[in-house]
Amino acid sequence: MSPRRNPVIGIAAATLGVAGAVAAGIAADRAGRHRAAMEALETPELLDITSDEEHVVLTDDGVALHVEVDLPSPDAAAAAARGATRRGRADELPTVVLTHGYCLSLRCWVYQRRALKAAGYRVVSWDQRGHGRSARGDKDSYTIDRLGKDLLAVITEVVPEGDLVLVGHSMGGMTMLALGEHQPGLILDRVVGAAFVATSPGGLMLANGGRVATFGRLLLERLGPGVLGSLSNRPELFSRMRRVARDLEYFLVEQNSFASPVPRSVVRYTADILLGTPLDVVNDYLLTFDGFDKRPALLEFRHSMVLVFNGREDVLTPPSHSELIVEGIPGAEHIVVNDAGHVIMLEHPDLLNAHLVQLVDQSARARTEQIEVSKQPRVRRIVTDVAKNRRQRRLEKEAAELMRSGRGKPARTKGA
Repeated sequence: MSPRRNPVIGIAAATLGVAGAVAAGIAADRAGRHRAAMEALETPELLDITSDEEHVVLTDDGVALHVEVDLPSPDAAAAAARGATRRGRADELPTVVLTHGYCLSLRCWVYQRRALKAAGYRVVSWDQRGHGRSARGDKDSYTIDRLGKDLLAVITEVVPEGDLVLVGHSMGGMTMLALGEHQPGLILDRVVGAAFVATSPGGLMLANGGRVATFGRLLLERLGPGVLGSLSNRPELFSRMRRVARDLEYFLVEQNSFASPVPRSVVRYTADILLGTPLDVVNDYLLTFDGFDKRPALLEFRHSMVLVFNGREDVLTPPSHSELIVEGIPGAEHIVVNDAGHVIMLEHPDLLNAHLVQLVDQSARARTEQIEVSKQPRVRRIVTDVAKNRRQRRLEKEAAELMRSGRGKPARTKGA
């Protein structure tokens, strides 16, 4: 496994100015080698999505959580109902609840929201406290257990009844486990499916993917709280630093979030989400990962259809973390994606979309047919995003032919 840094550590190191000159040299070299691939993958598709509904959910400690709901068209919902109940009676379709990870926001699910909506499902996504458009909580409230209670508040307010499929990325998957630990009855009665995307149940050190990741983690542990805390009190200084080091920032986001070429617009989009999280919030969440261990809560999901999905090159939550989830949930399916990093839903969206739609379809059928999912055999597959690779090679070839023909550099489309 290549020693790639995790996004939070790498970006914090860039913010602190650590090894800036060296990284700038590497950035220039990598930019030259991967520019064609990134440009070839660029599409005119807008990254942001307009929700059908917006809600504010107030937690029991007074934090206002931002929630968005995507509604399927009646035709799409009817088609999904027919597909999910081909051999059973037509029951209400499950609602999909998406929970993002550390330093991200509900914006990271843009591709999955579109795909699930198009497949005929109602989709609920929300910003965790201190992230995105949600309000901040007290410093002591930035814990995984508190996030589990927040998820319960969102479900209670926005999806008070009906079946659920829970999807969580990184800290979002940890949030799901906290919910399962404190509300096992809810999981048993209503959660028909669950997807743990690039996440960990605990019991292993995060960012244990190599010497560079280990160095970055130790650096952040030693310097992070003091420096991040100081910078959080001077937001204008941090903004100036970001403007000066924009190219370096994009390079580090690309290096630390992805393991294959992605459109430059996606790198910008990811950087804006990650670095839009307030520095004091980044700092205050750090302690919640120390000693985190929710492995006993995995068993609460044994009656749900479970998908475990992660990248082979993810050093923050590498496959060893996902394997612990699979070991703890009978019948879970484990998909390991080659050439994939931590922010896998933006790096390989089509691949994840297909598996999530399949999971929701299967979950709906399993409930109507009363299938004992815990008795299914565990499945582990290592896959490659062949469609993305083919598209990249085709577009790179077209770009090269344009250059050879003397027609100049192909026009680039703008990303969001």
